[in-house]
Amino acid sequence: MKRHIATLAVIALSAAACGGGETAAPTTSAAAPASTAPSSTTPANGAKAPAVLKFTGTTLDGKPYDGAALAGKPVVFWFWAPWCPKCQGEGPAVAKGAAKYGSKVAFVGVAGLDKNKEQMDRFVRRTGTTGLVHLDDRDGALYRHFKVTSQSSYVFVSPSGATRKATGPLDESELSRLVDAHTK
Repeated sequence: MKRHIATLAVIALSAAACGGGETAAPTTSAAAPASTAPSSTTPANGAKAPAVLKFTGTTLDGKPYDGAALAGKPVVFWFWAPWCPKCQGEGPAVAKGAAKYGSKVAFVGVAGLDKNKEQMDRFVRRTGTTGLVHLDDRDGALYRHFKVTSQSSYVFVSPSGATRKATGPLDESELSRLVDAHTK
């Protein structure tokens, strides 16, 4: 029952936040490690995964995903919901950002706050973000792990594990500015 109430609270907060257009000032914070990931995961590149990347999930196409594999490089997590007009408008900028930075910065979409996977799949096609990894977060576990309470939100993770959050909408230039500031 408590979990159901907490999920409803996150959905209510997220729905209220979707209509706003202001960008929150990025803040540095650390997310709590997910309880489902091992504490000493080391990816193939040999970098030790910081706590914020110790999570597991599933991609929208049903494949298992281990956040620790992102260790050692900057990461941009984009939290979106398929019914969010801000998120839909940001899709092309996120796709361009991912193309601009290529393999230097990982971009990962986090699809949440909706139970309809088909709507999530349609969102990805409609926004032109099919080239990104999108995680299926219908249960809200990743929103909780990263302490994200609204969409569209971004969590920028440096190779050391330092995080910075921003709330959208972000256009292409603002997204690039934040990526550049966090990857130096």
